[in-house]
Amino acid sequence: MTYTVDFATVSTVGLESSPVAEALAGLRANEARYFRNKYDHVFTVEPAADAAAVVDWVHRILKEERDIVISSRPLEATAFQVENIRMAYVFYESGLSVNVMYTVDGDKKRAVGFKLAEGMEVPEELAPRFKFARQKSKLAGTIRGSYFVIKNEY
Repeated sequence: MTYTVDFATVSTVGLESSPVAEALAGLRANEARYFRNKYDHVFTVEPAADAAAVVDWVHRILKEERDIVISSRPLEATAFQVENIRMAYVFYESGLSVNVMYTVDGDKKRAVGFKLAEGMEVPEELAPRFKFARQKSKLAGTIRGSYFVIKNEY
């Protein structure tokens, strides 16, 4: 079932099994607010099992680009296009959010972003490879983020 993320009233719907559910819900709401303000896009998610194609696409990019396999269970995912950018998000039980930004008319903006919900440790599969910058959010507290540029076609 699709869930429309409300950034005015943050809810843990769909994320209840996460040990950092409140912070992950804030992170998800932070993303929803960004897309509403910048692109007037309503951010919706669905259970990962119902969005298997999105999860598989993100996992394929992680594996082929950097040989990364996320050990945490995906809880929710979404994919949409704003302007010329295809976006995909997967929210994991550990509190990790992975997003893919992929321009459809050239390789100008193609990257994978990682965001860690407040209270979670850096996952083992990412710790030795990435440095995480801190960012404050009214909805999510302190978010730590990192990214890498996608080099191949997907």
